[in-house]
Amino acid sequence: MNKSLTRSIGFWLLLVLALASTAVGGWLISGQIGTMTTTLLDGTATGIEVYVGQSLVVVGSALLGAGVLGILLAVALVAVQSLIPAATPVVVEPIDWTSETDDTTAPADDTTIASVTDDPSADADVDASATDEADAEAEDQKGSSGSTATATKINVK
Repeated sequence: MNKSLTRSIGFWLLLVLALASTAVGGWLISGQIGTMTTTLLDGTATGIEVYVGQSLVVVGSALLGAGVLGILLAVALVAVQSLIPAATPVVVEPIDWTSETDDTTAPADDTTIASVTDDPSADADVDASATDEADAEAEDQKGSSGSTATATKINVK
């Protein structure tokens, strides 16, 4: 399967989620560090701002790291896809529907010719003789697994 990377849903999902994770992680980190810095310098910091802020910075840094890793993975996929040679398209000639059909196709067998005639008794004779020939050929094979052409040594082309 030689599918274009830009048409792959998985690639775009990876890129969008990586960018979203990077943005959310950066926002969490910058917001919490800004709040902690301001409250600690003012001397008004509480335990919730300091300890919860640290936990949110850790969560934000994990999201930021995952997002950056996803972006690097998307860039690596683009680089690998550009190194793989694209398959050359096969040139197919268009079908000429205006050309004459060849009349040297398979000859009509006896049953086709007999069914065209108006004599209903001829149809019964041809059907009976075709059934008798098929039964005789089946008996000639004597249990071999070969086809009728192989059993009767007929050249099939």
